[in-house]
Amino acid sequence: MATAIPKTTLSSSRDIPFNRLVLSQSNVRRVKSGLSIDELARDIERRGLLQSLNVRPVLDGEGAETGTYEVPAGGRRFRALALLVKQKKLAKTAPVPCVVREAGSAILAEDDSLAENVQRLALHPLDQFRAFRNMLEKGMSEEEIAAAFFVAPTVVKQRLRLMTVSDKLLEIYEQDGMRLEQLMAFSISDDHARQEQVWDIVAQSHNREPYVIRRMLTEKTVRASDARARFVGLEAYIVAGGHVMRDLFEADDGGWLQDPAILGRLVMEKLHIAAEDIRAEGWKWVETSLSFPWGHTRHFAEIDGTEMPLSDEETARLEALRAEQETIEAEYAQADEYPDEVDTRLGEIEQAILALEERPLAFDPADMARAGTFVSLASDGTLQVERGFVLPEDMPTEPEETNDANGADGYDHAAYDGRDEHIADDGDDGGGEGNSIVPDVEPDEEDGIKPLPDRLLTELTAWRTLALRDAFASNPHIALTEFLHTLVRDVYWQTPGADCLEAYVREISLPVHSPDMPGSLPAHALRQRNEGWKHDLPDDEDALWRWIDGLDDASRMALLAHCLSFGINALHESSYGPSLARSVRERLVRADRLATALRLDLVEAGWQPTVENYLGRVTKARILQAVREARGDEAVERIAHLKKPDMAREAERLLEGSGWLPEALRTIGGAGQTPVEAVTAGEGVEAIAAE
Repeated sequence: MATAIPKTTLSSSRDIPFNRLVLSQSNVRRVKSGLSIDELARDIERRGLLQSLNVRPVLDGEGAETGTYEVPAGGRRFRALALLVKQKKLAKTAPVPCVVREAGSAILAEDDSLAENVQRLALHPLDQFRAFRNMLEKGMSEEEIAAAFFVAPTVVKQRLRLMTVSDKLLEIYEQDGMRLEQLMAFSISDDHARQEQVWDIVAQSHNREPYVIRRMLTEKTVRASDARARFVGLEAYIVAGGHVMRDLFEADDGGWLQDPAILGRLVMEKLHIAAEDIRAEGWKWVETSLSFPWGHTRHFAEIDGTEMPLSDEETARLEALRAEQETIEAEYAQADEYPDEVDTRLGEIEQAILALEERPLAFDPADMARAGTFVSLASDGTLQVERGFVLPEDMPTEPEETNDANGADGYDHAAYDGRDEHIADDGDDGGGEGNSIVPDVEPDEEDGIKPLPDRLLTELTAWRTLALRDAFASNPHIALTEFLHTLVRDVYWQTPGADCLEAYVREISLPVHSPDMPGSLPAHALRQRNEGWKHDLPDDEDALWRWIDGLDDASRMALLAHCLSFGINALHESSYGPSLARSVRERLVRADRLATALRLDLVEAGWQPTVENYLGRVTKARILQAVREARGDEAVERIAHLKKPDMAREAERLLEGSGWLPEALRTIGGAGQTPVEAVTAGEGVEAIAAE
C-alpha cells in the first residue's frame, strides 16, 4: 500500500496593528548594507508594503500570548514603517500584513531571519534591463525610473543602453554564453550585424576581453579627442549628418565619430575658409594641409614683422590680471600649497596674460606681396598659421652689399634659417627626404631577435636627438661644458683655422623621423624657445654684438645653450665602411654621456610606443619582448596568439603609460634602462663596424 505524502502547512497571515509589533533580538541582520532605511521608507510610502513581515507571538512567563508580536524576519521593513510613523505619515495602529509563525514552532526565529536574507536571488541584469525598458515604453522617463528605484539616472541609462545590443547576443548572455562586461562592450555600437560578426570572430579566439570587442567595433572610427574632431566641433559634425558612438560603461573621451569621410570634408572646408581669410590679408600664396613635415620652412627666407601694440582696453585688462595675480600670491605666500580653486584661477590668469603678451605681427604690404603663409591643424585641434615665408624664386636676386648680418633685403637667410621648425605630422613641401616616410618593417624571424632596421633606428634616434637638444638648451652649465670640451679638442688636437675663432655650430637636420615627432613636447619647447630669442634679437650686426655683450650672465648662458643645441647629433646612420661606423659609434657614446649628464628621460619628453612609430615596424618577437618587460608574462600570454597587426594594436594599449622605451631611447641611470654602449651593439652599430 502506497505511503501518503505529508502535506505542507503554511503559516497563517493577518493584519496586525503596527503598535503591537516589536523588533526581535533574533534578527540576524546587524550590518547595514544596500538601500537605506530612508529610501525604503519613501518606497513604501509610494507603493505600499510589497512583502509581509514574519512575526511570532510574544509569550508571558506562563507561556500565554500577550497580544504583542516580535519581528525576527523583516527588520528593515519594520524600521522603515517606524520611520513613517515617526514622520506622522503612518498611523500607530495602521494594520501591517504579517505571516504569523505559531508559538513553540520547532523552527528557530534565527533560522527564519537567516533564511529570508540568504535564500533570495538578485535580479539578473537582463531582467532589470527588460523591466526598465517596459516601464520606459509605458511612459515613465529615465529620471522617474531612477527615482522610483533610488538609483542614479546613469544606472538606468546604462541598463537601457543594452537595447542597442542584438537580440541574438542578449540570448547568448541569458544562457551564460558571455559575461556582462562583454555584453556592455557591444553596446557602444548600434549595428547589430557588426556586433554579431565581431562575436563570431572573438568566440573562436582565446581572447574575448571587452577591450578587444570595443577595439574591433571602433577600428574604423575617429576618437572625439582627435585634433580633427576638436577643430571641427562635435556639434558641427552632428549637424552635417555624422554619428557619434558612445560608451556609457567606460570613459570614452567623448566617444567615437563613425563617419570619418564627413569629418574629413568638414576639416578641409574649415581649413580652406581660414586660408581664404588669411589670403585676404595680402599674402601672395597660402598653402593648406592637415599638417606639414618637420622642417618644411628650411629652404624659405622669412620676412620680419612688427608686434602690434596693446590697445588701451587690452592694457587695462593686462594690468588688472597682474594685480589680481600679485594679490593672490601675496595672500597665500605662507601657505604650503594653493587650494584647488585658487590654483585653477591662477592658471586661468597665467593663460590670459600669456594670450595678451603674445602679440600678433604686422607685416609690410610690399613684403607680403612676395611672401606666403602655411595654414595647418595643430596637435591640440586649433588652427596653426605660419606667416611670412618667401619662396626661393621670389627672393631678390641682386641684394645690395651691406655689413648687416641679415642682408640688405631684410630677410633672415642664415642666422636662424631652418630653426623655425614647425610642429606637424605629415605633408609634402617638395619631395625632401623627410616628406616621404616609407616605413621599413622588420622581417619576422624564427630564432632570436635581430638588430632593428636602419631606418627605424634612425627615426628613434631622431626622436632622442630632438629631446636631447631640448634638455641641452635647458641646461646652460652642461651646454658650456660641452662647448668648452669641443673647443679644447679643436685647439690641442687639431690645426686651428684661419679665422679669429674657428668655432661654429652646424645645424643638424632631421629629415628622417616618425610622424609623431613634430608634435612632441621637445619640438614644441624648442620652437617656443627659438621664437622667444628671435623676437629679442636686434636687426644689425653691431647692435647684436652690443646686445649680447650687455646681457646678464644667466641670459648669456641660456642663449649659448640654445644656439649650441642645434648642433646636437645623436643620430644613428647607416654606413658602408668601418671608418664611418666607428664615427657613428663614437658619436652615440658621446651623446649618451651627454644624455646621462642631463638626466634625459624620453618618457617625460612624451615618447610612447605606438603602432606607427615602433610596434608596427618590428617583429612579433620584439612586440612580445616589450610587453613582457613592461607588463609581465601574463600580458604576453593574452596577446601571443594574435596576428601581428592585432598584436601591435593590443601592445600599444598595454604599453600606454608603462614608461617602457626601446633600448635605443634609454639613458644610463634611468629606471630599468641600459647603457647606450650595449644598445648600439645590439641595435646594429657594431654589426656595421664589422662589415
